[in-house]
Amino acid sequence: MTFQVGEKVVYPNHGVATIENISSRSFGPRFERFYLLRLSCNNMTVMVPFSHVDEVGLRRVTKNGDVARVLCFLAGGKCRRLQDWKDRYKENSLKMQSGSLLEIAEVFKSLLIVQKDKPLSFREKKMLDRARQMILTELCISKGLNESDAVALLDGVLMKAGLRMPEPL
Repeated sequence: MTFQVGEKVVYPNHGVATIENISSRSFGPRFERFYLLRLSCNNMTVMVPFSHVDEVGLRRVTKNGDVARVLCFLAGGKCRRLQDWKDRYKENSLKMQSGSLLEIAEVFKSLLIVQKDKPLSFREKKMLDRARQMILTELCISKGLNESDAVALLDGVLMKAGLRMPEPL
């Protein structure tokens, strides 16, 4: 998969990033090309070698039709819930690392459901906040919304499922 400078991409477990530059470096006799990404969430830069794009899971921003499926899932889809927070955290971490918007939505929804019944651990609260931010950022870009409109859209979808949007940490 190849990307262009200026293109928005999703860097798994961190969210949307912009490709700022494509550069080359040599490591001894080996020559490698890199994407220089600027993460939207914290303005940090990351270099991803072309040869590791698939391993890392770098992908294009989810298209509008796929976003609609994610919103439908949030409004009415079923979530599997593990009782033990350690097992739940491990499974959710793997889903967050996958970079799939649907899997991030599963983490988000399952943690919102757990939060209704009992307080989340500190680590799970941070994961919920990160999932929230990743969904909102991708909604903004995919649907061309500003952040407040994306929050309102997500709020409305969650209300259908009897859930409430968490306040950001």
